[in-house]
Amino acid sequence: MNMKPQDIVVLLKLLVTGGRRVPYADLAKELHLSPSELHAAIRRAEKAGLLSPDTHEVIAVSLEEFLIHGLRYVFPAEFGMMTRGMPTGVGAAPLNEEFYIDGTEIPVWSDPDGTVRGVSLSPLYRAVPAAAREDERLYRLLALVDAIRAGRIRERKLAEELLSKEIAKHAVHQN
Repeated sequence: MNMKPQDIVVLLKLLVTGGRRVPYADLAKELHLSPSELHAAIRRAEKAGLLSPDTHEVIAVSLEEFLIHGLRYVFPAEFGMMTRGMPTGVGAAPLNEEFYIDGTEIPVWSDPDGTVRGVSLSPLYRAVPAAAREDERLYRLLALVDAIRAGRIRERKLAEELLSKEIAKHAVHQN
């Protein structure tokens, strides 16, 4: 049973819930996943050692290691054409405050409700734009993950540092 991209989205969402128990039906709805997709993602995350089978808490150290060192190889960035969408990676907070990005180079998740034109970057999972629009903390983490997947070396390094801080901040609430 191999990891799927939506598993990362589920893990990040569980991380930002701060350890509070969210019914799976609610979690699936917030992530725009079916309940069966959510259950399958949780099983795969447990099997991969990224989620505790006993407490259903994210194993923050393992998740951080995977996101920083393995994610871009397992789920590589796929760029497309210019489109309207939601900024991600270096085009979104917090990285958009650190780097000047030419308007034609802003990575975006293609989204008809998006407000920015940029180069299309396929999200980890099709429902990412909708889920990110509804949860700013999740959006921030997904944008950092995309910077690691798609950024240049300097952008990736800063994204890794910021992601580590975000994971540590959220993991503290779980203990």
